[in-house]
Amino acid sequence: MKVLVCGKGGSGKSTVAALLAKSMAKRGYRVLVADSDESNYGLHRQLGMELPPTLMDHFGGRRGVKEKMGRPSQGGEGPGFFDGRWTIDEIPPEATAEKDGIKLLAIGKIHDFGEGCACPMGSLSRNFLDNLSVGEKEMVIVDTEAGIEHFGRGVEAGCDAILAVLDPSFESILLSKKIAEISEKINKPLYFVLNRVDDERKAAMMESLDGRRVAAAIPETEEIFRAGLSGTELDLIVKEMEGLADFLLLRKTG
Repeated sequence: MKVLVCGKGGSGKSTVAALLAKSMAKRGYRVLVADSDESNYGLHRQLGMELPPTLMDHFGGRRGVKEKMGRPSQGGEGPGFFDGRWTIDEIPPEATAEKDGIKLLAIGKIHDFGEGCACPMGSLSRNFLDNLSVGEKEMVIVDTEAGIEHFGRGVEAGCDAILAVLDPSFESILLSKKIAEISEKINKPLYFVLNRVDDERKAAMMESLDGRRVAAAIPETEEIFRAGLSGTELDLIVKEMEGLADFLLLRKTG
Protein backbone atom coordinates (compact mmCIF):
# COMPACT_ATOMS: atom_id res chain seq x y z
CA MET A 1 0.00 0.00 0.00
CA LYS A 2 1.26 3.46 -0.95
CA VAL A 3 -0.24 6.33 1.06
CA LEU A 4 0.32 9.96 0.10
CA VAL A 5 0.15 12.60 2.86
CA CYS A 6 -0.76 16.14 1.80
CA GLY A 7 -2.11 19.41 3.18
CA LYS A 8 -1.31 23.07 3.60
CA GLY A 9 1.95 24.31 5.03
CA GLY A 10 2.19 23.89 8.80
CA SER A 11 -0.76 21.51 9.05
CA GLY A 12 1.41 18.71 10.45
CA LYS A 13 1.96 16.48 7.41
CA SER A 14 5.43 15.37 8.44
CA THR A 15 4.33 14.69 12.02
CA VAL A 16 1.47 12.51 10.80
CA ALA A 17 3.75 10.74 8.30
CA ALA A 18 6.38 10.00 10.96
CA LEU A 19 3.91 8.79 13.59
CA LEU A 20 2.07 6.63 11.06
CA ALA A 21 5.36 5.10 9.92
CA LYS A 22 6.30 4.20 13.47
CA SER A 23 2.86 2.75 14.14
CA MET A 24 3.01 0.56 11.03
CA ALA A 25 6.55 -0.61 11.85
CA LYS A 26 5.38 -1.75 15.29
CA ARG A 27 2.78 -3.89 13.53
CA GLY A 28 5.56 -5.74 11.72
CA TYR A 29 5.37 -3.85 8.43
CA ARG A 30 8.43 -2.80 6.48
CA VAL A 31 7.88 0.91 5.97
CA LEU A 32 9.38 3.22 3.39
CA VAL A 33 8.96 6.93 4.03
CA ALA A 34 9.44 8.84 0.78
CA ASP A 35 10.20 12.50 1.49
CA SER A 36 9.10 14.34 -1.65
CA ASP A 37 9.07 17.80 -0.03
CA GLU A 38 12.13 19.55 -1.43
CA SER A 39 12.07 22.25 1.27
CA ASN A 40 11.47 20.06 4.33
CA TYR A 41 14.52 19.51 6.52
CA GLY A 42 12.73 18.11 9.58
CA LEU A 43 11.17 14.75 8.69
CA HIS A 44 14.37 12.75 9.14
CA ARG A 45 14.76 14.20 12.63
CA GLN A 46 11.23 13.12 13.57
CA LEU A 47 12.21 9.59 12.53
CA GLY A 48 15.47 9.73 14.50
CA MET A 49 17.70 9.52 11.41
CA GLU A 50 20.32 11.50 9.55
CA LEU A 51 19.27 12.95 6.18
CA PRO A 52 20.71 10.63 3.48
CA PRO A 53 21.91 11.69 0.02
CA THR A 54 18.87 12.10 -2.22
CA LEU A 55 17.54 9.96 -5.06
CA MET A 56 18.25 12.95 -7.30
CA ASP A 57 21.91 12.72 -6.27
CA HIS A 58 21.88 9.05 -7.30
CA PHE A 59 20.70 10.03 -10.79
CA GLY A 60 23.41 12.67 -11.23
CA GLY A 61 21.83 15.67 -9.52
CA ARG A 62 19.55 18.22 -11.13
CA ARG A 63 21.41 18.08 -14.45
CA GLY A 64 21.31 14.30 -14.61
CA VAL A 65 17.59 14.20 -13.83
CA LYS A 66 16.83 16.83 -16.46
CA GLU A 67 18.72 14.80 -19.06
CA LYS A 68 16.78 11.66 -18.17
CA MET A 69 13.50 13.59 -18.33
CA GLY A 70 14.15 14.00 -22.06
CA ARG A 71 14.79 10.32 -22.71
CA PRO A 72 12.06 7.69 -23.08
CA SER A 73 12.09 4.64 -20.84
CA GLN A 74 12.74 1.18 -22.27
CA GLY A 75 8.99 0.66 -22.35
CA GLY A 76 8.55 3.88 -24.29
CA GLU A 77 6.38 5.57 -21.66
CA GLY A 78 7.62 8.42 -19.52
CA PRO A 79 11.19 9.54 -18.74
CA GLY A 80 13.93 6.92 -18.64
CA PHE A 81 14.73 7.00 -14.93
CA PHE A 82 14.24 3.28 -14.41
CA ASP A 83 15.11 0.23 -16.50
CA GLY A 84 12.54 -1.85 -14.64
CA ARG A 85 10.42 -1.96 -11.52
CA TRP A 86 12.12 -1.62 -8.16
CA THR A 87 11.27 -3.19 -4.84
CA ILE A 88 12.06 -1.47 -1.56
CA ASP A 89 15.16 -3.67 -1.28
CA GLU A 90 16.39 -2.49 -4.70
CA ILE A 91 16.41 1.20 -3.80
CA PRO A 92 20.08 2.29 -3.86
CA PRO A 93 21.30 1.91 -0.25
CA GLU A 94 23.40 5.07 -0.45
CA ALA A 95 20.18 7.07 -0.95
CA THR A 96 18.45 5.77 2.18
CA ALA A 97 18.65 5.79 5.95
CA GLU A 98 17.08 3.09 8.11
CA LYS A 99 16.03 2.61 11.72
CA ASP A 100 13.66 0.25 13.53
CA GLY A 101 12.08 -1.20 10.40
CA ILE A 102 11.60 2.19 8.72
CA LYS A 103 13.56 3.20 5.63
CA LEU A 104 13.78 6.87 4.63
CA LEU A 105 14.29 8.06 1.07
CA ALA A 106 14.53 11.75 0.17
CA ILE A 107 13.67 12.46 -3.47
CA GLY A 108 15.53 15.79 -3.69
CA LYS A 109 16.28 18.94 -1.72
CA ILE A 110 16.82 22.59 -2.54
CA HIS A 111 20.13 23.67 -1.05
CA ASP A 112 21.16 26.97 -2.65
CA PHE A 113 19.87 30.23 -4.01
CA GLY A 114 18.91 30.22 -7.69
CA GLU A 115 18.75 26.44 -8.15
CA GLY A 116 15.61 26.67 -10.23
CA CYS A 117 12.15 25.14 -9.98
CA ALA A 118 11.34 21.82 -8.32
CA CYS A 119 9.90 20.29 -11.52
CA PRO A 120 12.68 17.68 -11.90
CA MET A 121 12.01 16.47 -8.36
CA GLY A 122 8.29 16.23 -9.09
CA SER A 123 8.92 14.19 -12.22
CA LEU A 124 11.30 11.91 -10.33
CA SER A 125 8.76 11.46 -7.50
CA ARG A 126 6.03 10.42 -9.90
CA ASN A 127 8.19 8.00 -11.84
CA PHE A 128 9.65 6.49 -8.67
CA LEU A 129 6.20 5.76 -7.21
CA ASP A 130 4.91 4.44 -10.53
CA ASN A 131 7.84 2.01 -10.75
CA LEU A 132 7.92 0.86 -7.12
CA SER A 133 6.49 -2.58 -6.30
CA VAL A 134 5.25 -3.01 -2.73
CA GLY A 135 4.95 -6.35 -0.96
CA GLU A 136 2.14 -7.68 1.20
CA LYS A 137 3.69 -6.60 4.52
CA GLU A 138 5.14 -3.34 3.23
CA MET A 139 3.84 0.22 3.25
CA VAL A 140 5.07 3.37 1.53
CA ILE A 141 4.23 6.72 3.11
CA VAL A 142 4.86 9.77 0.90
CA ASP A 143 5.28 13.16 2.57
CA THR A 144 4.56 15.90 0.02
CA GLU A 145 5.24 19.60 -0.21
CA ALA A 146 2.61 22.09 0.97
CA GLY A 147 -0.43 22.75 -1.19
CA ILE A 148 -1.54 20.88 -4.29
CA GLU A 149 1.27 21.35 -6.82
CA HIS A 150 2.06 17.63 -6.56
CA PHE A 151 -1.40 16.90 -8.01
CA GLY A 152 -0.43 18.94 -11.05
CA ARG A 153 2.72 16.87 -11.39
CA GLY A 154 0.71 13.63 -11.19
CA VAL A 155 2.56 12.28 -8.13
CA GLU A 156 -0.68 10.74 -6.79
CA ALA A 157 -0.97 8.45 -9.82
CA GLY A 158 1.33 5.87 -8.21
CA CYS A 159 -0.43 5.85 -4.83
CA ASP A 160 -3.32 3.81 -3.44
CA ALA A 161 -4.81 6.36 -1.01
CA ILE A 162 -4.51 10.04 -0.07
CA LEU A 163 -4.41 11.40 3.48
CA ALA A 164 -5.14 15.13 3.70
CA VAL A 165 -3.97 16.61 7.00
CA LEU A 166 -6.19 19.49 8.10
CA ASP A 167 -5.51 21.88 10.95
CA PRO A 168 -8.33 24.03 12.41
CA SER A 169 -8.11 26.87 9.90
CA PHE A 170 -10.19 28.27 7.05
CA GLU A 171 -7.32 27.64 4.64
CA SER A 172 -7.32 23.92 5.46
CA ILE A 173 -11.08 23.62 5.00
CA LEU A 174 -10.85 25.43 1.67
CA LEU A 175 -7.95 23.25 0.51
CA SER A 176 -9.79 20.07 1.53
CA LYS A 177 -12.56 20.84 -0.95
CA LYS A 178 -10.09 21.22 -3.81
CA ILE A 179 -8.26 18.03 -2.82
CA ALA A 180 -11.59 16.16 -2.68
CA GLU A 181 -12.50 17.46 -6.12
CA ILE A 182 -9.18 16.34 -7.63
CA SER A 183 -9.15 12.95 -5.87
CA GLU A 184 -12.54 12.13 -7.33
CA LYS A 185 -11.32 13.00 -10.82
CA ILE A 186 -8.34 10.65 -10.50
CA ASN A 187 -10.38 8.00 -8.66
CA LYS A 188 -8.19 7.83 -5.56
CA PRO A 189 -9.60 7.22 -2.04
CA LEU A 190 -9.27 10.34 0.12
CA TYR A 191 -9.33 10.48 3.91
CA PHE A 192 -9.01 13.46 6.24
CA VAL A 193 -6.80 13.58 9.34
CA LEU A 194 -7.79 16.43 11.64
CA ASN A 195 -4.69 17.63 13.46
CA ARG A 196 -4.28 19.68 16.65
CA VAL A 197 -7.95 19.38 17.60
CA ASP A 198 -9.95 18.82 20.75
CA ASP A 199 -13.61 17.78 20.76
CA GLU A 200 -14.82 21.35 20.29
CA ARG A 201 -12.50 22.06 17.36
CA LYS A 202 -13.34 18.72 15.77
CA ALA A 203 -17.07 19.43 15.98
CA ALA A 204 -16.57 22.87 14.43
CA MET A 205 -14.52 21.44 11.55
CA MET A 206 -16.98 18.62 10.92
CA GLU A 207 -19.64 21.19 10.06
CA SER A 208 -17.70 21.94 6.87
CA LEU A 209 -16.41 18.45 6.04
CA ASP A 210 -17.74 15.18 4.73
CA GLY A 211 -17.64 13.13 7.93
CA ARG A 212 -17.35 9.89 5.99
CA ARG A 213 -13.86 10.92 4.93
CA VAL A 214 -12.56 11.70 8.44
CA ALA A 215 -10.21 8.88 9.42
CA ALA A 216 -8.67 10.35 12.58
CA ALA A 217 -8.58 13.38 14.86
CA ILE A 218 -5.19 13.99 16.49
CA PRO A 219 -5.05 16.12 19.64
CA GLU A 220 -2.45 18.80 20.29
CA THR A 221 -0.22 17.32 22.97
CA GLU A 222 2.70 18.73 24.92
CA GLU A 223 4.91 15.79 23.89
CA ILE A 224 4.38 16.36 20.18
CA PHE A 225 4.81 20.12 20.60
CA ARG A 226 8.11 19.75 22.50
CA ALA A 227 9.52 17.21 20.05
CA GLY A 228 8.59 19.45 17.12
CA LEU A 229 10.14 22.51 18.73
CA SER A 230 13.41 20.78 19.59
CA GLY A 231 13.70 18.79 16.36
CA THR A 232 13.94 15.46 18.17
CA GLU A 233 12.57 12.02 17.36
CA LEU A 234 8.84 11.43 17.80
CA ASP A 235 9.34 8.44 20.08
CA LEU A 236 5.86 8.23 21.55
CA ILE A 237 2.53 6.43 21.19
CA VAL A 238 -0.53 8.41 20.13
CA LYS A 239 -3.67 6.27 20.44
CA GLU A 240 -5.45 8.23 17.72
CA MET A 241 -2.58 7.48 15.35
CA GLU A 242 -2.86 3.80 16.21
CA GLY A 243 -6.50 4.08 15.24
CA LEU A 244 -5.53 5.64 11.91
CA ALA A 245 -3.17 2.74 11.20
CA ASP A 246 -5.97 0.26 11.93
CA PHE A 247 -8.31 2.25 9.68
CA LEU A 248 -5.89 2.09 6.75
CA LEU A 249 -5.22 -1.61 7.19
CA LEU A 250 -8.95 -2.34 7.13
CA ARG A 251 -9.24 -0.41 3.85
CA LYS A 252 -6.23 -2.32 2.50
CA THR A 253 -7.63 -5.77 3.29
CA GLY A 254 -11.16 -4.74 2.29
